[in-house]
Amino acid sequence: MPTLDDILEHIGDFDLFQKQVFFVLCFVSAAFSPIYVGVVFLGFTPEHRCLSPGVAEMSSRCGWSLEEELNYTVPEQGRHGESFSSQCRRYDVDWNTTGLSCINPLENSTGYGNRSSIPLTPCQDGWVYDSSGSSIVTEFNLVCEDSWKVDLFQSCVNAGFLLGSVYVGYIADRFGRKLCLIVTILVSATSGVLVAFAPSYLWMMIFRFLQGLVSKGSWAAGYILITEVVGPSHRKTVGILYQAAFSVGLLLLDGVAYAIPHWRWLQLTVTLPCFLFLLYYWCLPESPRWLISQKQNDKAMKIVDYIAKKNGKKLPACFQKINLEEEDGENLSPSFMDLVRTPQIRKHTFILMYNW
Repeated sequence: MPTLDDILEHIGDFDLFQKQVFFVLCFVSAAFSPIYVGVVFLGFTPEHRCLSPGVAEMSSRCGWSLEEELNYTVPEQGRHGESFSSQCRRYDVDWNTTGLSCINPLENSTGYGNRSSIPLTPCQDGWVYDSSGSSIVTEFNLVCEDSWKVDLFQSCVNAGFLLGSVYVGYIADRFGRKLCLIVTILVSATSGVLVAFAPSYLWMMIFRFLQGLVSKGSWAAGYILITEVVGPSHRKTVGILYQAAFSVGLLLLDGVAYAIPHWRWLQLTVTLPCFLFLLYYWCLPESPRWLISQKQNDKAMKIVDYIAKKNGKKLPACFQKINLEEEDGENLSPSFMDLVRTPQIRKHTFILMYNW
C-alpha cells in the first residue's frame, strides 16, 4: 500500500499548491508576533514624576522653564539612599501656598533651610509622564509600587501559552488541523479586540490570558498543517521559513508601533486584520494525513486529487482507487506518555523543554 509521501512524489511535494498554502499560513505566523512581544510597546514605561497639585499654576505664574520647574519641584535622584525617589516620591509641600518664592522656593519659603531636610511623600495624586503617546503603564499608572503589574500582564499571556500548548494539540488531533486553526484564530482575534476595549486592568488581564490560551495554538496548527502537506525533503525548510515569518512580523510591528503610539489603537491595528484569516475556511483544505489517521480515506483522496490538479499533475492510475495507509498501519490514540515513551523521543522532549 502506498503512503501519502509516495503519492506526493508524483503530484508534487512542494509545487504550486503547497507554495500557496505556505504563503497564506505565513501570515498567521507573522500575526503572532504582536501577541508574543507586544508588551514591549503596550507596556512601555516612559520617564515620569509625581503630580504635585499647584506646581503647574506656580510654574506659569513664575515663568519657569521645564528645566527650572523640574529643578525646583522634583526630588533629587536617590536622596538618602532612596532609589527612584524622583519618580516615586514628591516633596511634602503645599504648592498652592501664596507665599512661596519663585526663586528656590523650597529653600527660601518653606523654612527647612535645605532640600535634604524636606520630608517626602508618595505620589498620592498620580504621575506626570514625559510621553506624547499612551501605554497600559500611563493609563493604569503601573509604576513604582505597581510596576510589577506590567510583568504580570506578560505572565498572563505566557500562562495562556503554556496551557494552550497542552490542550490545543489534542484538539488538532481530535477535530482536525483546519477546524483547530479557524476556531483559535476567531477566539484570539476576538480576545485581542476585547483587550483594546478593556475598561480596567483586571479585565485587560483576563482577555490577555484568553488570547494567550488560543494564539499559540493557532500558530502551532498552521505549522502542523503546512508540514503535513509537503514532502519529507521540504519539511525542514518550510518549518524554518514559517518561523522566519514571525521575525518579519516583528519588523512590521516596530513600524506600526512607531506610527501609532497609543496602545489601544495599536492593539486594534494589529488585531483586526486577523479576522481576515477566517477566510482560510474556504481557502485551505484539511490535512490529508489527519484524514487518513481518522480512517477518512475517501475525503483524503478528494484532497489529493485537488492537490494534483492545482499542481498541474495527474494522479497515476495505480493510485486512483487505493486506500491510503500511514507507515505504522494503525491508528494509535496519542497520550502525554508518548513524549517520554522511548529513549530517543525522551531526548528530543527534554532538549525542546530546555530550549524553551
